[in-house]
Amino acid sequence: MPSGRKLVIVESPAKARTIAGYLGDGFTVEASVGHIRDLPQPSELPADMKKGPFGKFAVDVDNGFAPYYVVDADKKKKVAELKRALKESDELYLATDEDREGEAIAWHLLEELKPKVPVKRMVFHEITREAIARALENTRTLDERLVDAQETRRILDRLYGYEVSPVLWRKVRQGLSAGRVQSVATRLVVERERERMAFRPADYWDVRGEFRVSAPADESAQGAFPARLVQVDGARVATGRDFDDQGRLTGRGVVHLDEGSARSLVEGLADAAFEVRSVDTKPYTRKPAMPFTTSTLQQEASRKLRMSSRQTMRTAQSLYENGYITYMRTDSPSLSTQATDAARRQAAELYGPEFVPDRPRVYATKNKGAQEAHEAIRPAGDSFRTPAQVARELSGDQFRLYELIWKRTVASQMADARGSTASVRLGAVATDGRDAELAASGTVITFRGFLAAYEEGRDSERYGDGADTPSEGASDGGERKGETRLPSMAAGDALSPDRLDAEGHTTTPPPRYTEASLIRALEERGIGRPSTYAATISVIMDRGYVLSRGQALVPSWLAFAVIRLLEEHFDRLVDYDFTAAMENDLDQIAAGQVDRVEWLTRFYFGDASRGDAGEGLHQLVEDLGDIDAREINSVPIGEGITLRVGRYGPYLEGPPAEGGTESRRASVPDDLAPDELTVAKALELLETQADGDLVLGEDPSTGTTIVARSGRYGPYVTELLPEPELDPSLSAAARKKALAAAPKPRTASLFKSMQLQTITLDDALRLLSLPRVVGVDPESGEEITAQNGRYGPYLKKGTDSRTLASEDALFDVTLEEALAIYAQPKRGRGATAAAPLRELGDDPVSGKPVVVKDGRFGPYVTDGETNATLRKEDAVESVTLERAAELLAEKRARGPVKKTRRTTTAKKTTTRKPAAKK
Repeated sequence: MPSGRKLVIVESPAKARTIAGYLGDGFTVEASVGHIRDLPQPSELPADMKKGPFGKFAVDVDNGFAPYYVVDADKKKKVAELKRALKESDELYLATDEDREGEAIAWHLLEELKPKVPVKRMVFHEITREAIARALENTRTLDERLVDAQETRRILDRLYGYEVSPVLWRKVRQGLSAGRVQSVATRLVVERERERMAFRPADYWDVRGEFRVSAPADESAQGAFPARLVQVDGARVATGRDFDDQGRLTGRGVVHLDEGSARSLVEGLADAAFEVRSVDTKPYTRKPAMPFTTSTLQQEASRKLRMSSRQTMRTAQSLYENGYITYMRTDSPSLSTQATDAARRQAAELYGPEFVPDRPRVYATKNKGAQEAHEAIRPAGDSFRTPAQVARELSGDQFRLYELIWKRTVASQMADARGSTASVRLGAVATDGRDAELAASGTVITFRGFLAAYEEGRDSERYGDGADTPSEGASDGGERKGETRLPSMAAGDALSPDRLDAEGHTTTPPPRYTEASLIRALEERGIGRPSTYAATISVIMDRGYVLSRGQALVPSWLAFAVIRLLEEHFDRLVDYDFTAAMENDLDQIAAGQVDRVEWLTRFYFGDASRGDAGEGLHQLVEDLGDIDAREINSVPIGEGITLRVGRYGPYLEGPPAEGGTESRRASVPDDLAPDELTVAKALELLETQADGDLVLGEDPSTGTTIVARSGRYGPYVTELLPEPELDPSLSAAARKKALAAAPKPRTASLFKSMQLQTITLDDALRLLSLPRVVGVDPESGEEITAQNGRYGPYLKKGTDSRTLASEDALFDVTLEEALAIYAQPKRGRGATAAAPLRELGDDPVSGKPVVVKDGRFGPYVTDGETNATLRKEDAVESVTLERAAELLAEKRARGPVKKTRRTTTAKKTTTRKPAAKK
């Protein structure tokens, strides 16, 4: 019988709890916890399908690229719960997010639940009572075009990854991955590092001074101001922008000052008469930044809050699900009428009516492919809560991000900042006849406008003109409130120099990408979508392609090898324009303008009608030819030194030392960036071997090569095992399992008395022979071994470990000495046995001396075999032998304490049943 209940399904439990509070009785709100179905790994397909058309990708590329979906193993219970809830309902509302991903989740729910009751698609971009009520009144049907677009992306990524990644496994390293956006993002970071490696600095000088009006007419003409030399004898003075990346002067008609000419000019101007030559004043107007999109939110949170893109999106998701902000995945900077009114109203209340323009500001996206939703990211509701109003509810990252969003939204509807800018030229003639002209500029803000609430941050730029160079990834960190105010001046006014100095500068290489600037670069090129940028950056960092140094992103040598292979053999797939064109095509699929099957066919098989039948992904992979893996993994450094990317990390290979015949090798420290590996640094590593691979020889018993290295926890020796050969068709899980089962190389830390430069093969083989079996305890029958651990040498018997006095004892300790060590009371690591607090006499049962000791949990009595904690009423000073014997007898009677072990029930796994395919 109809229950009258309505089932609402959203993605997350947090979102479900918030919405349930608004809907009240009559509604059941459940969460799918993300996607319930996906393409399985080929190895997880049913046995009868593995050799069929779905066997390679779980996609039938020969029959319309039909995907084969299965319910995720960890979602079967959730699907069963949703089906039970649906049976008790007479209406279904699919309330997943209003974007491609949300539409696809709703479609998969519809396909799996097969509802027999009316279905409505419920969409909203903020979780407030008013928004939910409006969404209930304005439901729609499922948008099949959005589903097609998301499904095409998923299939495309599967084809791309499963065809290209195995090439990386065979030619670079196991476990690597390639992807439509991640590979291009990695290429951007690698190319920037290549620019830095090729960069050659240039030195140049200029003159800086501080001046004041010699005879100020009033207070407005008082005060000192800075100025910089810009011309000598009418020729412009070279700045950092006049040099190319090879340190060559490219500017025409410019004068390049060296140290001598700059200092002589300062001397010649010491007693010169300076005067104002011109004053140019212009009005200054600045408009506020647009409200946040996903991309600009990630950039600004990185600049101002030092939050990673992943951290930003995770925090924004939480704010959205709990009703504080609107949906956080959007390409649109536009605001609804309600939001515009709320921002204008709040700006007028907080800053004054003069801070609000006569008309609302309207913002529109410049991105033709914008499709990810609805409205800019802003505070939720028809009236905004100020940061002060939510301060008790939010803290940490949530409060900081909400405050940032609130400021940006309110500022976007405020008036322009106004003021004036003044440019002054001043000069004098030096004693040697050279005419020197300096420039000064300043901005005076007369009306702060939106700056009273917020100012957009900036990424670090390339500096080479004598400006202060910020650290990589630095930004203004907040509002740029500093104003250079110039005194009132007029042409012909005499000036007095307070200071005049010659200053030297050096051009700097292009700054490395930060997360903010990388996101901006991807967006400017039309690559990827803002909703995926956080995941993309996380992937390239998790894969080891990119490392972070502060805010800067530094590519690894592994990334150099991967990008080189892709550039030389899959150049179209990492071409920026081609990748952007793919993104536009996917947008056209979402708009219903392009057929997805035709597009996938062209991408994978090529298009004979266009003459690019050989340019499909399938043909690219089939016609790779013979890739020289050694060449792909090699980067020439210079002077016969080559960096190679090996299984255990990057290492240098150089010519033999003087008088030697063997090539020298040295590993590259993890903290050494590629652009810092100069020829001089490489020679230093090869010569000292302090941080390098030192080939010691072969183990006569196994034939494996033994090397010495410098590692994270100090120098060590290890053996080089051959790379395991794995089937390229294995799934990621199967590869991981196979690699885990492969033999592991023996490894041993060097003793403190050993040095990496002097270690011998015999020393290494002795170290690798550890742990050493000392003997067997005749009483317990347990084996005693001598081992070298992170905290030093020790003996081990079962679970009982005892510290050894020295590292040499690992090879010298006898069974008798080991038994003597175990006969002594156990001590903490590095500690000596604590002296007893009192000696009471011999125990009547064991006959052994009883003492009082201070333990971790308080004082206790012991006869060396049994320990008994003193009660509260037992004082250390007054406890007697009789009382101690009584406590020990009670402890013996109770027996040893049984340790309870927490057990977990293994999840029952069942064979996946084929789900209905689309």
